[in-house]
Amino acid sequence: MSGPADRVTVVSGGASGIGLGVAKRFKEAGHPVAIFDVQADLVAQAADELGVLGLVADVGDRAAVDAAIEQIRAELGPITIMITSAGINAEGKITEITQDEWDRAIRINLTGTFNCIQPVVPDMIEAGWGRIVTISSMAGQTAAPERPHYAASKAGVIGLTKALSADLSPHGITVNTIPPSIVHTPMAEAGIGAAGIEAMASMVPVRRVSYPEDIAAACEFLCSDDAGFITGQQINVNGGLYV
Repeated sequence: MSGPADRVTVVSGGASGIGLGVAKRFKEAGHPVAIFDVQADLVAQAADELGVLGLVADVGDRAAVDAAIEQIRAELGPITIMITSAGINAEGKITEITQDEWDRAIRINLTGTFNCIQPVVPDMIEAGWGRIVTISSMAGQTAAPERPHYAASKAGVIGLTKALSADLSPHGITVNTIPPSIVHTPMAEAGIGAAGIEAMASMVPVRRVSYPEDIAAACEFLCSDDAGFITGQQINVNGGLYV
C-alpha cells in the first residue's frame, strides 16, 4: 500500500468473512487495526490471532458504536481509514416479510453503515485525509429475487456512498463501495450451502466465487494514496458476473 503504514484502520464486522480478511490484510500492511462485531467469541479469536484491537458492538446500536469508536481513538489514535463490512443476509417474499424483518435489514445494513461512518469523519477532516470503503452488494445493483429488504438496504449503501463522496471530497476524503457477488464466507455457507456456492461459481465468468482476500485486496488499493483520485465509485469485485 502506498502511503504511511501507520494509519488507524477500523473494520466493522471484522470478526469473520470479508471483514476478517480486510482486517488481516491491513494489519499485515503495518496499520494499527481495530475491529468490532457482535460475535463476541469470534472477536476475541480474531483479536488474538491477528493482534488487533477487538471490541464487541452492534452496528445497529449507535450508542455502542460511539463507545467503540471512542475506545479505539483513545487506544490507537485518530481514525483515518474506515471499512464498513458488518451486515446481515435477508431473504423472503414481499408478501411474507414482516415489519421486524424489514426494519432489521435496514437498521443493520444501511443505518449501521451510517453509524460507523459519521463518528470518524471529524478525525479525517482534521487530518485532511481519509479513506472510507463500504461493502455493499451486487443485490443493490441488479434484481435480487425474494430479497427486497436486503436489496433495498444495499442499494441504500451505494447511494449513501455516492452522496458522502460529494460532501467529503473537498476534505481529502474518498468514499467508495465494493458490491461483491457471491463471496465464500460463513454467511454464504449458512445461506446457500456448499452446493449453492458451487452452482454460483459456474455462473461467474472467471469460473469461481470470490474470497475475502479478493475484497481485501481491492480495499487496500482504495485506501492507498494511489487511489486518491477515485471516489464515489462502485468497484465491482465480482469476477465479471455484473458489468
